[in-house]
Amino acid sequence: MPTALERTLVVMPAYNEEEAVGDVVREVFAKVPGASVLVVDDGSRDATARVAEAAGATVLRLPINLGVGGAMRAGFKYALSKGFANVVQVDSDGQHDPAGIAELVDRLADHDLVLGARFAGVGDYTVRGPRKWAMQVLSGILSRLTRTRLTDTTSGFRASGPRAVALFARHYPSEYLGDTVESLVIASRSGLSVTQVPVAMRARAGGVPSHNPYKAAVYLGRAGMALFVALIRPRLPLERTVAPLDEALTA
Repeated sequence: MPTALERTLVVMPAYNEEEAVGDVVREVFAKVPGASVLVVDDGSRDATARVAEAAGATVLRLPINLGVGGAMRAGFKYALSKGFANVVQVDSDGQHDPAGIAELVDRLADHDLVLGARFAGVGDYTVRGPRKWAMQVLSGILSRLTRTRLTDTTSGFRASGPRAVALFARHYPSEYLGDTVESLVIASRSGLSVTQVPVAMRARAGGVPSHNPYKAAVYLGRAGMALFVALIRPRLPLERTVAPLDEALTA
């Protein structure tokens, strides 16, 4: 009988990450023996797809750049179509240590969605200023919504179990910060359980960061808007979310 890790697909959204993606794929294979890796090339203009394939990953090429949310929805659809039970999202820039994948998957035994938290007592990753304030506010609100203490609601290092995979393959948001903030709102409103495990983050191994000091002030407003939009969206009828999840898994 396949183990939980053997039934897990590691999905790596990648946009112009030729510098780092090959090393990250090889590190996943080295630290998670038997892993299956899908790199979603999100409309890259460089050699991301070729480098990922050379490292041994399966590559799904998107014709245009959809952002992390759009790339991850494609990854969830792929996982569902290929019969994978779980999906672990790993950044293709080297910030996430694949050694943490096993613990994330282990926690899926009793939760639907597991976040790898940067601010939970492991590692020395820090943020300052408006971005830190935004993260603290988001964590406070989403902790109440999910009824569990979350310290890093914008983490992209996360594991989704079977019910979450089926849900996100249909409803994963693609707007800015939707892939992190709004996905938690959707999961909670659909009755899925959420938890976190502490993880250490590393510096980028290559590519261009999505944020820089000049954009930090803008982050506060955009993060708040993302949460506001998530909360005012019409609640998906439960019969269209939770009820069909088990059906989707056996379809």
